[in-house]
Amino acid sequence: MTIWPWAAYILFALNVTFAVVIIFLERRDPSATWAWLMVLFFMPFLGFFLYLVFGQNLSRSRLFDWDDKKKVGIEEQIDHQKQAIKGSVFPFANPHTQENAKLVYMLLSHNDAVLSEDNSVDIYIDGNAKFEALIEDIRHAKDHIHLQYYIFRFDELGKKLIHILTEKAREGIEVCVLFDDLGSRKLRRHHFKELIEAGGVVEVFFPSPIPYVNLRLNYRNHRKIVVIDGQIGYIGGFNVGNEYLGKDPSFGYWRDTHLRVKGSAVHSLQTRFILDWNQASKQYDFIYAERLFPVPTTKGNVALQVVTSGPDSELEQIKSGYFKLITTAKKSIYIQTPYFIPDASILDALRIAALSGVDVKIMIPNKPDHMFVYWATYSYAGELMKAGAKIYIYNNGFIHAKTIVVDEQLSSVGTANIDVRSFRLNFEVNAFIYDYESGQALAKNFMDDMLVSYELTPELYHQRPLIIKFKESISRLLSPIL
Repeated sequence: MTIWPWAAYILFALNVTFAVVIIFLERRDPSATWAWLMVLFFMPFLGFFLYLVFGQNLSRSRLFDWDDKKKVGIEEQIDHQKQAIKGSVFPFANPHTQENAKLVYMLLSHNDAVLSEDNSVDIYIDGNAKFEALIEDIRHAKDHIHLQYYIFRFDELGKKLIHILTEKAREGIEVCVLFDDLGSRKLRRHHFKELIEAGGVVEVFFPSPIPYVNLRLNYRNHRKIVVIDGQIGYIGGFNVGNEYLGKDPSFGYWRDTHLRVKGSAVHSLQTRFILDWNQASKQYDFIYAERLFPVPTTKGNVALQVVTSGPDSELEQIKSGYFKLITTAKKSIYIQTPYFIPDASILDALRIAALSGVDVKIMIPNKPDHMFVYWATYSYAGELMKAGAKIYIYNNGFIHAKTIVVDEQLSSVGTANIDVRSFRLNFEVNAFIYDYESGQALAKNFMDDMLVSYELTPELYHQRPLIIKFKESISRLLSPIL
């Protein structure tokens, strides 16, 4: 009988220890700090376990390094561009970029996001069209194929892609595949047996040393990058799986946004892939080679920056980019995101924009794939409606796009949702685009999607049942750690 008081004292001491760690050592956002304190003290034993799995802080870790990065010439470009922009002598190729020089400078200074203005960009909103283009580009690869996805399923689409990659490896093409251990948790190395035998190389990001137990469960590589011959790059929201072709009845049609890029921006995608690859690699690290960074054969006129963020940094670069985009809006802000759990800064920026007369439209799904996140999304959407923002519920399947379009001339497309997980916990990548035609195309996509959506009016929102209000309240309370 005497063991239980001692167990209670030990449990209490552990909770106090973790509370001290969270408050004084981790230096978290206050809302996340309070959320973790609630978990620790209201669920003592379970909270202890949850903190071990979900509460680690990677911001002081140096995860990504590449000794040959200097040879790419990125540092020289960054210094030159920073000095030229600061001195107001940068030769911007289009007025949209010049008008947003401060955003360019911020992303350049804090994320090494080199500005390139010679790109061509194709926008894909349908999975069948995107993968048809990707497979065609892979078939024509002459030197290398670097492919990275958060989710890679061993289903009809996944098998088809592996088969084509195997064919290219047999031709002597360098094929490297990187996938996330959690996102692709049902994928195994033996699924790539033929590809590996053909000379392809496969790596896993943050793999678990123990089956089904991953102490880095909370920090995942959510990026989707493909680089072919250093000339063509893909970036966006589509993963590899049948559901992204609209073949999963539980989701229906899958609406996403992905970019196919040609131009100097592909060098930035290549660098990001190599950094991620070398972190995960146990057998084959990249060294610099000119073939990986060839002179672009296609000259376009689209200006963009490739911006990355992750838990290894405290700067939250993509979130800062979102914030700057929102605060520069003069006429309109169109947002599509499956998860809308903004932190205080993004929420205030959107609220102020709406109150200032900016046309703020936000489109979210009509069905959940993560229950708590879904109801938290509804809670924040309801709050913004009070400021005059318009909320649209996509009703033609599932919307997974992560896009922001400002004044139909500035935009961001990538992997980052508007939630704490994307801002602070996941490794993400977005393209920030300074181009009128691209902005117009993305805005038109939004308007077309409105035709298959319904507006969540204040009247509809207030009619929701009491149980829904309860779910929203609980989910909102947990939102800092979702």
